[in-house]
Amino acid sequence: MKLVDILVISFRNLSQRSLRSWLTILGIVIGVAAVVSMLSIGEGMRSSITSQLSVFGPDVLMVMPGSSRTGGGDITGVIRAVLLARGMKTLSDKDIEAIKSVEGVKAVEGEVIGTGFVTYGAERLSASIRGVDPTKWRDMLNVEIGDGRDFQPNERRVVILGYRIANEMFSQPISIGSQITINGISFKVIGILKESGGQMGVLDNVIFMNIKDARDVIKNIESDKYSLINVKIEDVSEVDDIVSRIDEALMRERKETPDKKTYTIISAKQIAQTVNMIISSMNLFLGGIAGVSLVVGAIGIANTMFTSVMERTRQIGTLKALGAKNSEIMKMFLFESALIGFVGGLIGIFAGFIVTGLLNEFSIRMFSATGMRMSSAIITPDLIILGLSFATIIGALSGLIPAKRAAELEPVEALRYE
Repeated sequence: MKLVDILVISFRNLSQRSLRSWLTILGIVIGVAAVVSMLSIGEGMRSSITSQLSVFGPDVLMVMPGSSRTGGGDITGVIRAVLLARGMKTLSDKDIEAIKSVEGVKAVEGEVIGTGFVTYGAERLSASIRGVDPTKWRDMLNVEIGDGRDFQPNERRVVILGYRIANEMFSQPISIGSQITINGISFKVIGILKESGGQMGVLDNVIFMNIKDARDVIKNIESDKYSLINVKIEDVSEVDDIVSRIDEALMRERKETPDKKTYTIISAKQIAQTVNMIISSMNLFLGGIAGVSLVVGAIGIANTMFTSVMERTRQIGTLKALGAKNSEIMKMFLFESALIGFVGGLIGIFAGFIVTGLLNEFSIRMFSATGMRMSSAIITPDLIILGLSFATIIGALSGLIPAKRAAELEPVEALRYE
């Protein structure tokens, strides 16, 4: 038999049993749509977080209070250190001086991070505050001022607003030159940042000010204490060596040992690795849950193919009597099962797009009232190829045993079958 003959027979058999074929395909559609939708959530989070991390250049390190315990790749340790940066003020001017003395360090900037109540007109809300060095902060953060201007050295009682603080948080947008009150202290708005572009909008929800003003606003912060220290390095290729040298300098200055450190040094490289590990683990978990429905679909294909073999026993005997080889019979059934998987995968991809769109719409409606932005689920080309390929392979594998049974039928016995 020629390959084209095998394909024609396979298509004809599927079309003659269209209801059964479509019910089997439906199982694959549900499975693929579930897998694609679940994995798209993880890809959306990865894209969003990567976008947010772009504000930190690869040549900038962060020193934060709180130990990661393991000095490097521990996921929970990094997260813990980031969270503690808001609540602990254990970094000081002495730490900054120690870091400045390290070879390969280009610039150092201490920041104070906290929250404050912002009053504009008759409205009042809570916002994140970042006190920065007016002359260095933009060397540390890749941000652009969309409207207004940057800080001048030693300029006080002025602020630069994140995009959402200025344009979306209050009923009326805040314009350049407006006066706002933060924890009872009046400030003039001199600049508004461009929208950061990340779905979660980390810097879009922040108010930047001179670090001296931030100490007045946040209060209870000693004049030589910091929430975090940003470090700009000279050569990105030496980041690991520079991190080690900074670590040694801080341990000497603070008289600490590796197992009892009260700080964490974080690089953009380390954060990216941590994020990828977290997202990959989450994708594996979500994909596994959704994959159960795909397994059910695979069982449906196998059941359909077993039934098809029984119903077409005489046809198989006739084909063998006419000279069809076992391998050709097997190819015919394998192609049918693979075709079911392929069609189910194709429709499942489209269904996945619809489900993902609904998830994104639900997310927007649910969180818009809270002022939060959640990451959008994203279906990437790789995800489409993966879903389609996996469905086709699952289909072929599901039909393997029925196809083998069909190929092993004896022509005489098959022709006698009623």
